[in-house]
Amino acid sequence: MEERALKFAVIVIGVCTLVTAVALPYFPQMRARHVEAMEARTAEEEYEENQVEMKSLAIVEEPVSGEESNQLKLRLPQGVDGGSIVVTNDYVTQRLRIEIPKVPRGYFDSYPVLGSSNHIDTLSYMLMDKEEETGNRAGVVEIGLDQVYEIDMKFDDAYYYFDFLTPREVYDKVVVIDAGHGGKAPGATKQGVMEKNIDLAIVLELKQIFEQNSNNIGVYYTRTDDGNPTFEQRVQLANMLDADLFISIHNNSLGNGRMSATKGTQVMYNEESAESEWLAEICLREVTEALGSRALGTIKGNDIYIIRNSQVPVALIEVGFMTNQEELDLLQTQGYQRRTAEGIYEAILYFLENRQ
Repeated sequence: MEERALKFAVIVIGVCTLVTAVALPYFPQMRARHVEAMEARTAEEEYEENQVEMKSLAIVEEPVSGEESNQLKLRLPQGVDGGSIVVTNDYVTQRLRIEIPKVPRGYFDSYPVLGSSNHIDTLSYMLMDKEEETGNRAGVVEIGLDQVYEIDMKFDDAYYYFDFLTPREVYDKVVVIDAGHGGKAPGATKQGVMEKNIDLAIVLELKQIFEQNSNNIGVYYTRTDDGNPTFEQRVQLANMLDADLFISIHNNSLGNGRMSATKGTQVMYNEESAESEWLAEICLREVTEALGSRALGTIKGNDIYIIRNSQVPVALIEVGFMTNQEELDLLQTQGYQRRTAEGIYEAILYFLENRQ
């Protein structure tokens, strides 16, 4: 009996060992997909939480003579100067938000939005809290666009005018920069330090570098605050823009979360795109040169949603390991973040200048 039990135990152990050996190469991919699924649910929940109820608004089509016009115009409430209108263009969600002060009763019932409905998917409005002194309310018009547009705005005494331009009509080159994680998705967390904050800090340094240079490059960011766009929104921005490149900035950690001697920079790419692999090689070279960090190579990254769904050259940069004390300390410094941004900036310029 004991001999039979012993044989059975040996067989079970052997089978378990074989199964583990076969499955082991897939464990990192399984973990990546699990983490990605959790973050995707979190982002979707945050997006739904931030939605507010809007009322449908009509647009009055105006006859156009000659060339087709894509202009919208908004009638200004009496006594409101166009300079007090606040316009926000959310490229990630393709929503144009227009805040109008001192909106009188019945203002939106008079169809104040005139012009062409080209480029418009949805048009809605809401009234905000009353202003105690006048009894009027601030109003918000929200326009859902069918694409990413730059808005050319001007106003006179009666109207505020909006003309829609494609990014390619404005810029020579277009790039998209993604700061990983955000909101309720902190990414790797070590010693109270959250990856999302380091990723964003590097992106903000990169944004400053672009703003200080005169290159006619349109740079679009998936987030510049603690927001958490969905994976679909992040990669959709790059695809909608038909961007010349898409770079996502992250920081690494060991799967077990323990501090270790492992350190260095890695870059992931879309294995189905030769341009993506080339972009990853350039990013690895420039970032490691800027930081003096160890180059750990480029990695096939199609297990990552934004990589496998990108229709443009994409690179996901893992700047350093938060599970390495030396790199964790460096990643928290403004100087190291700045040098990282400088390396990414040089990589972008090199890729754009040498792309066939």
